[in-house]
Amino acid sequence: MGKTLDNVYKHQSLVYKYFLYVISVALIVFFFPKGGKFKYEFQKGKPWQYENLYAPIDFSIKKTQEEIEEEQSSIRKNKTDYYTYNASLVSDVKSEVGEELNLLFQSESFSSYQRQALRELSEEVVEKLYVHGIFQNVPQSESTVVVKNNEAQPVSPSDYLGLEQAKKEVSEYLSGINATGANRLQGLIRNSLRANLFYDEALTESALNDELSKISYTRGEVDQGKLIIAKGEIVESEDFKILNSLKDEYESELWMGSNYYFILLGYTILVALVLIMLFLFLKRYRTEIFQNNNKVTFIFFNILLMVIATTLMVKHYENYIYMVPLCILPLILKNFFDARLGLFVHVLTVLILGFVVPNSFEYIFLQIIAGIVTILTVSELYKRANLFISVGQITLIYIIGYFAFHAIHEGNLENIEWILFGVFVLNGLLTLFAQPLIYMFEKIFGLVSDVSLLELSDTNSKLLKELSDKAPGTFHHSLQVANLAEAAANEIGANAMLVRVGALYHDIGKMENPTYFTENQITSVNPHDDLPPKESAKIIIDHVINGIEIARKNKLPDRVIDFIRTHHGTTVVYYFFKKQQELDSETDSENFKYPGPIPFSKETAILMMSDAVEAASKSLKNPTFTIIDEFVEKIVKGQMQANQYLNANITLKEIEMVKKVLKQKLTNIYHLRVEYPE
Repeated sequence: MGKTLDNVYKHQSLVYKYFLYVISVALIVFFFPKGGKFKYEFQKGKPWQYENLYAPIDFSIKKTQEEIEEEQSSIRKNKTDYYTYNASLVSDVKSEVGEELNLLFQSESFSSYQRQALRELSEEVVEKLYVHGIFQNVPQSESTVVVKNNEAQPVSPSDYLGLEQAKKEVSEYLSGINATGANRLQGLIRNSLRANLFYDEALTESALNDELSKISYTRGEVDQGKLIIAKGEIVESEDFKILNSLKDEYESELWMGSNYYFILLGYTILVALVLIMLFLFLKRYRTEIFQNNNKVTFIFFNILLMVIATTLMVKHYENYIYMVPLCILPLILKNFFDARLGLFVHVLTVLILGFVVPNSFEYIFLQIIAGIVTILTVSELYKRANLFISVGQITLIYIIGYFAFHAIHEGNLENIEWILFGVFVLNGLLTLFAQPLIYMFEKIFGLVSDVSLLELSDTNSKLLKELSDKAPGTFHHSLQVANLAEAAANEIGANAMLVRVGALYHDIGKMENPTYFTENQITSVNPHDDLPPKESAKIIIDHVINGIEIARKNKLPDRVIDFIRTHHGTTVVYYFFKKQQELDSETDSENFKYPGPIPFSKETAILMMSDAVEAASKSLKNPTFTIIDEFVEKIVKGQMQANQYLNANITLKEIEMVKKVLKQKLTNIYHLRVEYPE
């Protein structure tokens, strides 16, 4: 048991990678849509590339979503409006008219016959008006039903009667009658009329829902054994609908019983294979990243983020899968690592998603092309305009690709789904979210982007201002080294921005004891004259340790601190070592060595060369091209003989290119001007 735990401890990095791998595969498969995969790929307007297809089972031909929506729209448009009939209000109106007549009879003299005639006439008019009822609001629908005495009675549009129209009807009824008091009766009835038909929203909606529920989602059946499509036949509109119906039926029935476990196993194997390819790529071509679990976790996290976002979109909003800004993935990875890794991871992610998205070929094609465009166009992300330009190009690629596929499928440019253009534009806008994402990932995973490097390179920053105040000579030296290192990095294709920032901060440890370094001494007094060589060497060596502490305190990124740690490697403080040897010939050089480590990247190797050359160049007297050439060769050769570049992935050819740049820059720096006459 103890041996096993010991082995686990020794290989904990590898154990973590296995754990990350298993968790990633499990999460991806878990979020995959639960359905089988139809074994045939087909597109509208393209030939059927497989053998003759016969119906394997009886199945229904499903209506398209557009057809269903059209039927629903038609039902809603022609729906029946329901109104409730208030019978008691009719009685109230009659009573009110009767009371008004009584008051009229009291104020004026009418015979009993005239009174009886007016009462009968008023009841007759009211009855006529309320035969179908008076609407509160005249219906706009062609189909109207009045619920009267629990009976539904259809009302013709010609019988629709509003309150104002009813008052006009009263005038028409009584205008031709010569009976005494008819004119007075007209006013009484008009004033007493009220609407008794009211819209019943609940009943109307209930009836509408009943009609909608009766919609059939299928239109015909296909019997088992019937020929669906022959080999080489063009997939026409009707064939396309039948094939989609078979596909839906197949995928829904396949994800049942024991089939479930086999499909799950298939998905797991395919996803596992894809992620293994990623591990193999990292191990073979990106060893530094593979050995760093933090960076591996970061890559897998981004893959999972994109896969989960897309699968959720497939589940709930299948038609809008292009809304997921997949190009954020290569954009972010290129920003933190390199273009090749970004594109490789993007392609693998698209392959994973190809298992579950509709029209997988179309999706894979568009996303890979968009990813390539992202890699080729996005450079110097810290320049805001570059990101906007790249996003515009990505959006344009999606739109052009959609036009092309639509033309292939339909054979024309009719029935274009213009809403998809909005989806592509939204995709582009969401891609702009890469900037805040980069900032978040920097804080969470401790990575450094070009944007952060640009901020750190500002010489007005707090730390560099402090260096300029406390150790102006060192600050000037750092600027010179930064210029040399940046030019060399550009020459061999290294990260110039990173080298420049590393150069600006590499000597910040000298702020602790600035006067012990010759570039900061403004008088002829050298404090080292009063110290033994060992102590002097310790002060010189300690500027590396002090620099790391200051960097940590000011929260500089680890990638920048690496330059502080490695810029002297494990070289010897030669001047004080020689002075100590004069006192003690048995002196051990180990006591005069920098703690290291030695440079482990192109960038840190460039800084070591640039720093040594720039510092030593101050001792040159009457420099010429020949002297500078021999001087640079001597310094770099000495570092190589001291095995300072064994861990750096820099080639001999690249070292020669760096030396060439350093010689050229120093020649320019020490170029003597023409002596002007006094």
